Amino acid sequence: MSKNTQSIDSIISCKDLTKADVVLTTVGYDRTASHKKGAVNGGKSIIKCLHQDIEFFDRYSKTEPGYDFNFYHHNIGNLNDLYPEDMVETVYKEYKKIKTQKKFIFMLGGEHSISIGAFKALAEIEDPRKITVIHIDAHPDLRNDDSNANPDQSRTSKFAHCSVLRRVHEFGYKLVQVGIRSYSKDEYEYAQKNKQTITTFEWGLGPTPKIEDIIKSIKTKKIYIEIDVDGIDPAFLPATGTPVQGGLEWYYSIELLRKVIENFQVVGAGILEVAPRTEDVRTEYGAAQLCYNICAQYLQKQKGKRKLD
Repeated sequence: MSKNTQSIDSIISCKDLTKADVVLTTVGYDRTASHKKGAVNGGKSIIKCLHQDIEFFDRYSKTEPGYDFNFYHHNIGNLNDLYPEDMVETVYKEYKKIKTQKKFIFMLGGEHSISIGAFKALAEIEDPRKITVIHIDAHPDLRNDDSNANPDQSRTSKFAHCSVLRRVHEFGYKLVQVGIRSYSKDEYEYAQKNKQTITTFEWGLGPTPKIEDIIKSIKTKKIYIEIDVDGIDPAFLPATGTPVQGGLEWYYSIELLRKVIENFQVVGAGILEVAPRTEDVRTEYGAAQLCYNICAQYLQKQKGKRKLD
């Protein structure tokens, strides 16, 4: 893509899905959010920052992916009128339709439950047992359902934001959970029973885990990067439903992501739980920056592979 053919303030200029190098998929949903609402607008707030604010020059890879590659925006829309089960099915169908075209999909949301449909679709295209989900989050999201927080006990759901990684693990994926610092007894016991396929790196119970130890814990060649922004210290990304104190420092997060992309094959990614607020744009801007950094390194690596081929 030529610099002369793209607006200087917009990374997303590709109008043809078949030509896309990255598909940025937004889903408006926060129906099961148990504390602060607002994530329904998270995806579009990140897209707005990518349109207007992000510098195209990535200082880590020294590349300009915004000019050199095609970014396509696939907006699934506002699904808040759907029950979680129906929302998951909608996302599943949309994700599978694009993934079968062998596209790299980056999910932007939206509460964490939007990822369930994506992981379900991916598990029908790839072998989930050969993929590790690098999950940055304050919470393990291993509850079986949302009965602990849902006021409508007649309509509890196994597809709530607090149950995402339980469902993902049941699909067959391995989990490496980073930044965990708030969980229920049930979640703790589930992780303990499944230590062969769930590795947990907690924050606040001793020294900060070393990045090399997290890398060593990944036993598959393929990974999926899943970021709930509350995994990162709310001093950096405060606008989220449950801003748990502590968490990953900003540059630690960037270095960890750089290392996992450098060492493994990324098959997908997502940044969730951005709940924008009018008085502070740090969170959506930070989420957009993380998204762009991940894409820059992923695309540079893909470009290098194509040259070798």
